[in-house]
Amino acid sequence: MRGIRPTRRAAALGSAGALVTATLIAGAVAAPSATADSRHGQDREARGAAIAAARAAKDGIDWQDCPADWGLEKPIQCGWVIVPLDYAHPDGKQIKLAVDRIGNTGTKQERQGALVYNPGGPGGSGLRFPRRVTTKNPVWANVAKAYDFVGFDPRGVGHSAPISCEDPQEFVKAPKADPVPDSEADKLAQRKLAREYAEGCLERTGRAMLQQMTTPNTARDLDVIRAALGEKKLNYLGVSYGTYLGAVYGTLFPGHLRRMIVDSVVNPSREKIWYQANLDQDVAFEGRWKDWEDWVAANDASFHLGTTRAAVQEKWLKLRATAKESPIGGVVGPAELISFFQSAPYYDSSWVPVATVFSKYVAGDTKALVDAAAPDLSDTAGNIASENGNAVYTAVECTDAKWPKSWRKWDRDNTRLNKDYPFMTWANAWMNLPCATWPVKQQNPVDVGTGKGLPTVLIVQSTRDAATPFDGAVELHKRFKGSRLIIEKDAGSHGVTGLVNPCINNRVDTYLLTGRTDGADVTCAPHATPKP
Repeated sequence: MRGIRPTRRAAALGSAGALVTATLIAGAVAAPSATADSRHGQDREARGAAIAAARAAKDGIDWQDCPADWGLEKPIQCGWVIVPLDYAHPDGKQIKLAVDRIGNTGTKQERQGALVYNPGGPGGSGLRFPRRVTTKNPVWANVAKAYDFVGFDPRGVGHSAPISCEDPQEFVKAPKADPVPDSEADKLAQRKLAREYAEGCLERTGRAMLQQMTTPNTARDLDVIRAALGEKKLNYLGVSYGTYLGAVYGTLFPGHLRRMIVDSVVNPSREKIWYQANLDQDVAFEGRWKDWEDWVAANDASFHLGTTRAAVQEKWLKLRATAKESPIGGVVGPAELISFFQSAPYYDSSWVPVATVFSKYVAGDTKALVDAAAPDLSDTAGNIASENGNAVYTAVECTDAKWPKSWRKWDRDNTRLNKDYPFMTWANAWMNLPCATWPVKQQNPVDVGTGKGLPTVLIVQSTRDAATPFDGAVELHKRFKGSRLIIEKDAGSHGVTGLVNPCINNRVDTYLLTGRTDGADVTCAPHATPKP
C-alpha cells in the first residue's frame, strides 16, 4: 500500500547485495543477560521504554538547522533522539532517530504543545510534515497556530539507522516480470526471488536490527520522542499504517496520550495483521479501480478512453497485453504499469494525471507513459529512498506477525482472489511473499484495546478506501471505547484529513484545538470529485 506502504515491488524482487551497516551506537553499559525468562519480555520492554524515556526527557533535543541535503527549509529545525535498539536491553546498542519541528505560528498563550505525525508505510518518512506550515497549507493553518509540527523518520527509515534488503539500482531496474503468472514456472521464479529478497534483508541489515523492526518498538520510540520533546502527553496524527502505530501506542501507553487522530485505518485485529489485511486490500483496490474507470468514462470528452467502464477496461487490458508482449520504450512492462496506475485507486489527486497519461498513450504519445512509469536510474538518492522504504515495509510487516509458511495456502488464496479481483492481487502477493521465508523470529501482534487513561480518539475514514478498507475503522472504533468516528461517505481517497472537506476539516480543528467531539459519530458528504 502507499501510505500503508511505499512504492511497490510490483512484480519481481531482486537479489541481495553487500551488507549495509545500520547506524548503531554502542551503549556504555553491557546488556542484561539474554537468558532472562522470555515470558517476561513485554515487562522488560516496558521497563526499557520507561528508562529510555526518562533519559530522553533529561537530554532533550539539540535543535539545529537541518542538513542542506534534507530539503527542509528554515525555520524548520532538525535533531536526534537516541533509543535502544532492543527495549529489553535498554543499556545495549542504541540507534539515532531523526526528528524535525517547526514552532507554532500563534502566540505563546495559544500554544498547546507538539503534534507528532506519521504518514504510514511502514517505511514512510514524516520529516516533511513541518512543511505544511512553511508552504502555508490552508487546511492546517488553524492547528498550526496551537501546535509545533513534529515529524520523524521511524527506525530503519531514511536518516534513522536506515536498513536495506537489495541493491537500490537492482531494486528499480526495469522491466520486471509480469506479476500475473502464466505458469507454474512463473510462480517458481517469483518464489525464488521472494526467498532471495528475504535473505537479502538479513544479509544487508543484520539479524540484530532486523529482529527489532516491529510496530511495538516504533511505538516505544514514539514515546521516547514524546519525552525528548518535553511533552508529558502525546498529541498524535497517524495516517494509513500510522493508524496502526497509533493503535499500538494507545494500547501500550494509554495514559501518555492527550489527543490522537487516526486517518484511513488499518484493521487492528490480530487475525488481520498482516496476511489477511493484504488479501482484503485486493478486494478493495478492485472496487476503487472501477470507481476510477467510471469517472474516466464519465469524462470521455476529455480523455477519449471510452464512455463506459467496460470500454476503459478494454483499453487497459490492451495496454497491459502490449506491454507484456514488448515493454513500452523497452522499460515499461505490466509490473511498471501497475506501479504507476495503482496511484489512481489510492488517491483522487492522481485521477487526472493518470488518466491524462493513459489518454496520451492511446492517442499515440508513448513518451508520456514512459516518462511517467519508467524508473529513473540516474536518481540515485530517490532510488536509495525507494529501496529503503520497501525494505522497512517488508521488515516490519514480516516481523510483526506470523505469516503462512505454506506456498499451497498462498497459491490457493491468491488464485481464488485473482479471478474476481485481478488488478492488484498477484502484485500484492509477490510483494509480501518474503514473509513466508522470513529469516528472523516473527512476533504475535499486539491485542489492540482500550487501556486505563485513554482519551477520546478521533477516527476519520472514507467508505471506499482501497488501501485500508472501511472495516478497519469500524474495528478500531469498537476497540477504543469512547472514540468518535467521522465517515466520509461514497469517497475513497486514502488519507482524508489533508483534503478540503469542511465537514471533516472543521471537526479536526475543533478536536485538536479544544478536545471536543460530536456527541455521536458523524457521516460527511464526499469531498469534491476531481475535474479534468
